[in-house]
Amino acid sequence: MAEQKREYDLAVVGSGPGGYWAAIRAAEYGLSVAVVEKDNKLGGACLHVGCIPTKALLHTAEVLDSFRHALDFGIQAEGFALDWGKLQARKDQIVAKHAKGIEFLFRKNKVEWIRGAAQWAGPGKLRIQPPEGEAWELRARDLILATGSSARMLPGLTPSDKILSNIEILSLPAPPKALIIIGAGAVGIEFASMYKRFGTEVTVLEMLPRVLPIEDEEISKEMEKHLKKQKITVHTGAKVSQVEKTGAGVRIGFTTADGKPQTLEADHVLVAVGRAPNTAGLGLEKSRVQLERGFIKTDGYMRTAEPHVYAIGDVVFASPQLAHVASAEGLVAAAHIAGKPVSPLNYLKSPNCTYCEPQVASVGLTEQALRQQGVAYKAGKFTFQGNSKATILGQHEGFIKILADAGTGTVLGVHMIGPLVTELISEAVLGMQLEVAADELMGTIHAHPTLYEAMLDAANSVYGLTINS
Repeated sequence: MAEQKREYDLAVVGSGPGGYWAAIRAAEYGLSVAVVEKDNKLGGACLHVGCIPTKALLHTAEVLDSFRHALDFGIQAEGFALDWGKLQARKDQIVAKHAKGIEFLFRKNKVEWIRGAAQWAGPGKLRIQPPEGEAWELRARDLILATGSSARMLPGLTPSDKILSNIEILSLPAPPKALIIIGAGAVGIEFASMYKRFGTEVTVLEMLPRVLPIEDEEISKEMEKHLKKQKITVHTGAKVSQVEKTGAGVRIGFTTADGKPQTLEADHVLVAVGRAPNTAGLGLEKSRVQLERGFIKTDGYMRTAEPHVYAIGDVVFASPQLAHVASAEGLVAAAHIAGKPVSPLNYLKSPNCTYCEPQVASVGLTEQALRQQGVAYKAGKFTFQGNSKATILGQHEGFIKILADAGTGTVLGVHMIGPLVTELISEAVLGMQLEVAADELMGTIHAHPTLYEAMLDAANSVYGLTINS
């Protein structure tokens, strides 16, 4: 086939949350846009093997829990059972629906989807290798690299039917009897919470001293307490020394925090030790793009050191590896390319959410960070025990903690663990974006009875003026 040439104002490599948001916004600004995607479906890892299918399964786990506790609410529920096939089918339907939705949005906004693998071919050029046929050259005035990340594996391991990454664990033929999870970050804890409710015996091994290590220490402590209450075995300070397949499953050797060697066996092991940037094979070594451990360095407008080349999402150095951050970065890059007014992102004002049971959410600085920075602060805390809606839901676990500047009262961080806190965090994020003070939250009327009243109580607590505790 003869070489093809196509020209656009902007080419985006990758169709995940960052890529497709950037493409649509740029098209809304009047640019001609192409998205190059090597897979035969749009949406990236988040939609197909990450956020969406995981949360679909987690929701089923929540519903299953509701049936188990139905009598507490005056409902006789007998004979219910988990239908694994229907669970998997529902998950796949949700993913397919939203993948089709992105295709519709591309057509609506005249964004062209180009199937193939992209490689840097010089300023304003990409070499496109389609699934079939000869490679050809695409030209664009500006490029956005949004190629995402992949699960890291421990040295010497590759995913298989027994040694799982976030991809394989989503499509197991049945809930395993026993599962070992290496890594107690958001991914590891979500799957631990999910599979325990599906009836699996779960053990979590974490090398660091606490679970959810990027969260506030008090949140981590509370989370570990609830994991153990759910009979999820947790070993922090654990160093894994051996992972091997056996005839029946896997065998894991590790050293406990006090130096004692232990061996565990299970049907499967999930390796959840972080994400690696997908930059290999992009040909960036021929460009001026600067890399740090495979991640791409950018400025606040998501520009790389190569003129007219931007990067967003999980491939960006020092950027939180979160889908919503990638989307926000995509909007910044698109606006800058289109010459629209835009400000760099403040990552401290980006929420972290973990969809386990109980849920965890946070924004801003932790108490540890404030102490390390020498910032004088006040802390207010309110447990859900005193919240009427939590009582109605039968979910009293956890608390909300607000950290505020000791002098001005400006909110510096909000940390939550409890019912639906991944939704409640939105008020805290907006408050930090607007640089509100805790006393302004105190003066905001909160509807009753609601879970988000707990934000009001926590703000009151900052000043020692508690009502419901």
